[in-house]
Amino acid sequence: MFFLNKNAKFGWMEIIVGCMFAGKTEEFIRRLIRLEYAKFKIQVFKPSVDNRYKEDSVTSHNNRSFDAVAVVSAEDLYNSVDKDTKVVGIDEVQFFDANIVKIANKLADENKLVIMNGLDKDFRGESFDNVAQLMALSENVKKLHAICVICGNLANRTQRIINGKPANYNDKIILIGEKDAYEARCRHCHQISNK
Repeated sequence: MFFLNKNAKFGWMEIIVGCMFAGKTEEFIRRLIRLEYAKFKIQVFKPSVDNRYKEDSVTSHNNRSFDAVAVVSAEDLYNSVDKDTKVVGIDEVQFFDANIVKIANKLADENKLVIMNGLDKDFRGESFDNVAQLMALSENVKKLHAICVICGNLANRTQRIINGKPANYNDKIILIGEKDAYEARCRHCHQISNK
């Protein structure tokens, strides 16, 4: 996170990325709480498709939470931001439509600090296009790792498991789930069927 100079313009983008179970949401919430303590007006948004926990909050695997508004699209998010908001949090940015890149940039250009988090790679180990673009455009990128459940190395991939077996390459990209459907894996232990 950057520190503000009183004469500097406010507004930039930060993104926290990594595989599942790396602590992205914990870091996201930690940053928001710190800014809330400093009395910045904050609005947090999450994609309505992510219904794993509560609809009105961002919640980590450890049950830490921060109030949020569920929105359907990037345009809905933009239209919901108040003029006097200084910090815009965007949870699970990979689930938003491609327009999220333009919207996040526009918010930063409008002097808002935009803090995002999301998966950098899908279950195949391939990048989410909108996240890759946001990483390139952000002033600050924080990449977190989990621990591989197979060998204990640093994990940077999300393994999808279907009926106890690795997912098929041609399965749909978006499947909302938790430990019942996903594991953290390193590059050597990550598997995809029919690639």
